[in-house]
Amino acid sequence: MEEISRRGFTAAAVGALAGVLAATPADARDRLPEQFRGMWAATVANLDWPSAPGLGVPEQQAELVALLDSAADRRLNAVLLQVRPAADAFWPSRYEPWSQYLTGTQGQDPGWDPLGYAVRAAHRRGLELHAWCNPYRVSPQPDPGRLAATHPARRHPDWVVGYGGQLYYNPGLPQVRRFVREAMLDAVRRYPVDGVHFDDYFYPYPVEGQEFDDGEAYDAYGAGFPNRASWRRHNVDLLVRETGTLIKRIRPTARFGVSPFGVWRNDSADPLGSPSSAGIQSYDDLYADSRGWVRKGWLDYICPQLYWNIGLAAADYAKLVPWWSDAVTGSGVQLYIGEALHRQGAPGQPAAWGDAGELSRHLTLDRAWPQVLGNVYFSAKDVAADPTGAMARVVADHYPTRARAPRSLRPAFSSRLVGT
Repeated sequence: MEEISRRGFTAAAVGALAGVLAATPADARDRLPEQFRGMWAATVANLDWPSAPGLGVPEQQAELVALLDSAADRRLNAVLLQVRPAADAFWPSRYEPWSQYLTGTQGQDPGWDPLGYAVRAAHRRGLELHAWCNPYRVSPQPDPGRLAATHPARRHPDWVVGYGGQLYYNPGLPQVRRFVREAMLDAVRRYPVDGVHFDDYFYPYPVEGQEFDDGEAYDAYGAGFPNRASWRRHNVDLLVRETGTLIKRIRPTARFGVSPFGVWRNDSADPLGSPSSAGIQSYDDLYADSRGWVRKGWLDYICPQLYWNIGLAAADYAKLVPWWSDAVTGSGVQLYIGEALHRQGAPGQPAAWGDAGELSRHLTLDRAWPQVLGNVYFSAKDVAADPTGAMARVVADHYPTRARAPRSLRPAFSSRLVGT
């Protein structure tokens, strides 16, 4: 089986794919199969793009185009581009400084509009562009003095909590929730994005021996909750619900999705939980009630990160897919599965990831569950480079033709926002 190579992707082929869906008659587009086929393109720490801070504009644009071309080449139809990785922005935000991952200096104008360019370039290739945001991470280092002088976290030091060697906005403060919500929605107001996407980070992953210091906020706002954990979950619930409501008001065609940690709760902790024994549970450790958001219909789609192989004892892919399928049934929330392409052939991984067919078997298993409407691959550089041929195997086995992303089933909300 020949590997599909983005280096071998000719200019003529790019031209043929560019805008292919726009050039296809509506009735022909409607006959395409519906399946979400996405990839995450991470910008934090320059994981996927740009490959390094400080590249010139032509180099940054060429790298982005190459990633988008690789997505189109693999017959994907969506790119989840991280545009707010750490309380910063990949567009000229009214609220936050330019990202350091563009120029190497937070707040420095890169000389172009990456998000605007990315939306246009993606759409020309028949790709959806979802704006991937991290709500509460401020900085991957602990010193507020290293942030741009105009950074909101420096103007409002009372908003910030240091934890695990990093800085975070405090989700328990209503003014923080309002600010981060508006900072993210700035992109929705200004660009024809196809979606807004949250990852798995809400309250930070626990660090042994450390406590997230939100005691003053809890004293001020935690009355009426049985414990701090319930209050923290309420805080995250508010952000998710309010953000989803406003997206529909601002841009009704844009979808809202979350890619939570793949285990909501183990069944040993909750009879509604999954048959797993994961060391982290999103409900208890990240205060992210991902199952609750689904059952309440607050999302257009959920994309749990099932970054485990079939047969793994603690978190078996073959057991978690049925659990998530049951969770979305009757909710109107679409289910896509987050796939660990980055683990394929990587050192230190279970033996299953040494087999280039592992991911293809995931998609074969997914076919037994009609609730699974697609898959998203982490991450873009692995989709493009595909060192083990695992992605090419998925394409050959499961993507014989192009597909269009499923339409949202969630109606626009008209209810009053709670707690604003």
